[in-house]
Amino acid sequence: MQFRQQALAKLQSPEELDRPVRLARPQGWLALGVTVVVMAAASVWAVTGSVASTVGAQAVLTHGQGSYLLQSPVAGQVTAVLAKQGERLPAGAPVLKVRTGQGDTVVRTVAAGRITALAATIGQIVQTGANVASVEKIAHASDPLYATVYVPAENAAAIPAHAPVDLTVSSVPTQRYGVLRGHVKSVDRAAQSPQSIAAFLGDSQLGEQFTRKGRPVAVLVALDKSASTRSGYRWSSTEGPPYRLDSMTLASGSIKLADQRPVDWLLP
Repeated sequence: MQFRQQALAKLQSPEELDRPVRLARPQGWLALGVTVVVMAAASVWAVTGSVASTVGAQAVLTHGQGSYLLQSPVAGQVTAVLAKQGERLPAGAPVLKVRTGQGDTVVRTVAAGRITALAATIGQIVQTGANVASVEKIAHASDPLYATVYVPAENAAAIPAHAPVDLTVSSVPTQRYGVLRGHVKSVDRAAQSPQSIAAFLGDSQLGEQFTRKGRPVAVLVALDKSASTRSGYRWSSTEGPPYRLDSMTLASGSIKLADQRPVDWLLP
C-alpha cells in the first residue's frame, strides 16, 4: 500500500524539466581522459617506436685465424713427443717422431701456432691421417682474441653490422666481474657443418657440440679493448677479472638483432 501511494505521488508531481541532466560523474571523465591519453601514446609508439631483441648462442674465444688438426702422415709407433702443450712453434717445427717399417718420420707443424692439445703419447700406435695434435694459428704473441658465436641459421639475416654483443665467459664469475663486451665483425652466410667447425677450432668434439640443434652460422665478434683492465678488454664491470683470457675458452653470446617496428606486427 505504501508503494502504491509513492507511485501515485510521483505521477502527480510536475516534471523536473528545468533540472540539468548529469551525463557522467567527474570520476568517469577522469577515467575517459586517461584512456584517451594511453591510446594516443600507444598509437605514436606503434608508428615511431621499435622493439629490441637478442639472440643467444654458444661461443668460443679464439684467435682470428682459428686452429687446425695436425695429422700423422704415416702409420707407426710414437717414439718421442717433441713439443709441449701450450708451446708456440714456428711452421715446420717438430712435434712427434713416429717409427715405421722404413725408419723414423718426424711429424711437423703445418703453420705457426700454439699447441693447444696433444692427442698422442709415447708408445702409442697411430694410423695414417690420425689426429695427433691441435694447433692454434698465432702469428704473434700479441695477436688479439676474438669470439666466434655459432648462431642458429634462421637468425643470421637479422644480425646488423657492428651489432653489440655481450659474452658470458665460462671461466669468469659473471656475478662478480660481469660480461665481456664486443661487436659483430662479420657474419658467415654459409651454415657450418661439424667437420668445418672442427677444422676451424681444431676440436672435433666442439664440432659435434655446436651442431646438435642444426647447422649454425658462424659470427665473428671483435672484443672491445680497454687499457684499464687486466685482461685488456672491456667488461660490464669497472675492472673485469684480474687475469688474462685464454683462447679456446667456452662462452655464451647474446647478440642484439636489428630493431623491429611494432606497427609491422599490427598490420595484416
